[in-house]
This record gives sequence, structure tokens and C-alpha cells, in this order.
Amino acid sequence: MDPEDRPRNQVVIVSGLSGAGKSTALRQFEDMGWEVADNIPLSLLTAMVDEAGDGGAANLAIGIDFRTRGFSTDQVLEVTTGLRAKGHDPVRLLFMDCDEAVLQRRFTETRRRHPLAKDRPVGDGIRQEKHRLSGLKSAADLRIDSTNLSQPELKRILTGHFSLQRSSRLSVTVMSFSYVNGIPRESDLMFDVRFLQNPFYDSRLRPMTGRDRDVADFIAEDPAYAEFMDQVEKLLLLLLPRYVEEGKSYLTIAFGCTGGRHRSVCVAEKIHDLVVNSGYFANLVHRDLADAGLTSG
Repeated sequence: MDPEDRPRNQVVIVSGLSGAGKSTALRQFEDMGWEVADNIPLSLLTAMVDEAGDGGAANLAIGIDFRTRGFSTDQVLEVTTGLRAKGHDPVRLLFMDCDEAVLQRRFTETRRRHPLAKDRPVGDGIRQEKHRLSGLKSAADLRIDSTNLSQPELKRILTGHFSLQRSSRLSVTVMSFSYVNGIPRESDLMFDVRFLQNPFYDSRLRPMTGRDRDVADFIAEDPAYAEFMDQVEKLLLLLLPRYVEEGKSYLTIAFGCTGGRHRSVCVAEKIHDLVVNSGYFANLVHRDLADAGLTSG
């Protein structure tokens, strides 16, 4: 086979903060059919990628962090640039991030020591690692913040971005969420629907959710509702085909309200139907509905 005609192998370099989900990400890559290696010495990385490419279109996910032999941000970026120059396409850098307080809780709950703070408080190690990896975070092609992500949600995002069985169509996730539990940092488009009248203050509607007809009818009575939905529809019908033209394969659209129970759920349901009826594949995720309880929706 002519070298110019040989299928090129995809390469994803996976890095990030300890406890932010790097190991989970690598396991998901393996489940998706990628070849996975963790902490390969940087001096061997280029040769490993070249060898995989010589055997055909191998797709590699390679874990790298400060424990990798020869690690430095500059060296990782130099290797990445060199691989791209040699024709490995694409070579992407994925960075797993997370809030410090959540990382501390994860280390405490699992009784693990932070690798940079074996004899010091966990927070010291987290802050030192954030400093050492800041250059990779800035240079990353994709950053995933796992602060508010469950493992199934993280796997869904990784599958959306890196599945080898990906359809040529744009895959859309429409999500509802509660601002009380933090914004979904994986979202590409985010809308705040707290301006809509709130069913929480109607004692009859309070126990229901945005999936219930009575709640949806109540929200639709807000004078701003119809115009808002019309404007969002026009925006999405403008943007979605443009994203397809640009080669984007995965998009998350998020709608938030106070409790993640009523308004955001109702709007997300409607927008999901719009996206599907417009010919796109769409997932519907109500991130905080199960935990919403009777928090103001």
C-alpha cells in the first residue's frame, strides 16, 4: 500500500488531575475499541505511535501525567507537535479537570493519598499538580470537567466525542440541570430558564415535574415562554447545520433552573423533540431530576 493511501491512526493523549477521571477515561477508550497505554516514557511515545501506524489504522489513547518518565509540559507539547507534523491525524490532547473541593472529597472518601502529597495535606498536592499541569490544560483540544459528572455521564461524553462507530451525523445531547448543583461544564450551549414562572409556588404542581402535562401547560402560560422557545428554535436551526459543516460530531445543549425539576425539564423535553424532528440524533438527560426533591424548580 502506498504510504499516502495508508489509513492514518488517531491518537488521543489523555492527561489531567489525579482523581479527575483519567483512569475511567482510559477504560472507556478501551471499551470503545481503542488501544490504550498509560504512562509510556515520553522518549518512546513517538516510536510507539509510528509502529502502530505501520500496522494499519490503529487508534491509540495514551495516558500521560507528571508521573510519566521524562514528563514536562513543554516536552509533551513538543511530542504532540512532532506527531502532527509526521501526518498522524488527528492527534488530540484531552485534559480531565475537576474542582479542588471535589477532588479533596474523593481522596478522603477512598482514603487514598495524593501522589504529590504523601506526607502532607491532600490540598497541597492538588494545588501543586494543578500548577504543574496548567500548560497542558491550556493547550488541550478538549477539557472535560468531572466535578458534577457521574461515571455513566462521563462515559457518555467520551463516547460522543471519540466513538469509533460514530455516525456521520451530529449527535446532540439535550440536558436539564439545577443551578444549585452547579453548571454542566461540558455544555456547548447553555440557557438559563429561571425567568419563567415557577410551578414550585403552586402547591398542586410542586410535587410534579416538567414531564407532567399540567406543569408544561403552566410554564407555557408565561408571556415570555412562546417567544423564548421561538428564538431558541431559530438559533438551533441556524447553528446545527453549521456545526455539521464544521465537522463537529457532538454537541451538548443545557437548560438550567433553580431545582432542576420543573422549568428546565419542561424546556429540555420540548427542545429534544425539536432536535429529533429536525433530523438529528439526540439524547435527553435530566441531570438533577432524581435528586431534585422539592427544591424550588
